[in-house]
Amino acid sequence: MKITCTSCQKVLSLDETKLPMKPVLIPCPVCETKLPVDRRNFEMAAAAASAPAATHAEVHSQMHEEDDGFGAKALIVGSDSPALRQAAKLIGFMPVVIAAPAQARDYFMQEFPPVVMLNPAQVTPPPLTEFGPIISLTPADRRKAFFILFSENLRTLDGNAAFLYGVNLVVAPKDLGAFQQIYREAYGYHERLYAPMVAAQKAMAS
Repeated sequence: MKITCTSCQKVLSLDETKLPMKPVLIPCPVCETKLPVDRRNFEMAAAAASAPAATHAEVHSQMHEEDDGFGAKALIVGSDSPALRQAAKLIGFMPVVIAAPAQARDYFMQEFPPVVMLNPAQVTPPPLTEFGPIISLTPADRRKAFFILFSENLRTLDGNAAFLYGVNLVVAPKDLGAFQQIYREAYGYHERLYAPMVAAQKAMAS
């Protein structure tokens, strides 16, 4: 299988048969960025590709199994969406859907999922008051996750909108077909932006 480094875009070839059936961090040989890889995600994707179409009930059953699974999580807050759950899997995370922002905050503070996907039923002018509980975390806690806001009314990669809404990335659902590339580029920029601060924190801690 192939994965792409989120920082330097190096394409890595991995022999999935040598990976354990649990999440692991693979260092990029070029920039040493640690990339999360979960062999089970690829096993499930292969099984899904060969299996017949699931019924509505089976889809919901599968979603709950995914939510209870181990591995790096992507927290989807607000409206549930099969497209967003699929987008989370494409970037290597197991989707967990929690509709209520206050409950999502409680989950975040316990699990610290690396990706938080906000999917409001309707986007109001900033700030996004309804999502206040999950957005208004301390700066230290916020830096533990990459926040993405999905909205038909906003333009993908609109940096001004992302700043006003207090997220790292804005994505229009119509662009989900290119989500893997969009996320990779935005996350790479995010990592480069915070790299000096992270290095300074590590130096102070040592």
